[in-house]
Amino acid sequence: MIREHYGAAAWWRDLQPTPEQKGDRGALARLRRCASVAEAMQERATVQLFQRVRATGPADLTPVALTAAVLAHVREDLPNVTVARAVGPPSPEKPEDALLKPMRFRRLLEADGCDERLTAFRRLVALAGGKLPVADLAAALLDWNEERRRRWIYDYWNAGQPAASPAPGVSAKTEEPVT
Repeated sequence: MIREHYGAAAWWRDLQPTPEQKGDRGALARLRRCASVAEAMQERATVQLFQRVRATGPADLTPVALTAAVLAHVREDLPNVTVARAVGPPSPEKPEDALLKPMRFRRLLEADGCDERLTAFRRLVALAGGKLPVADLAAALLDWNEERRRRWIYDYWNAGQPAASPAPGVSAKTEEPVT
């Protein structure tokens, strides 16, 4: 279980060279060169990320390595927007204006397996010019699930947020108990 998704953004900031800090260009370069998630698992920086997000078990290493290998490609943090909104079309009527075209977005959502997601998310970062919200991207990579994919679809198309699912035993139309 990964307990602190926000630790990934701090890890990413620590690796970035700035006038105030040296960063770790070597670690970023090694992670960018990883051809697979399995390769990224073997990097010291990935183990540091594992610790920063307070991961608890061996199964967590795969999403952590995926996150490390993708975040290494991000050059600039855009903290006040979601990833899907940042790459989506300005309006549903203009899908051709999206940074990530609808077909590529569909492929990203349907990517199955860690290496396929690695390729799809690296492509996403490249198409965004290396400028994405790091915390939102990290949270998605660390916990890519059906609910998150649904939220990304709403954000991509700038459709607001989906209505909350009714509680079990409650009708979706009337929100009254089902008898």
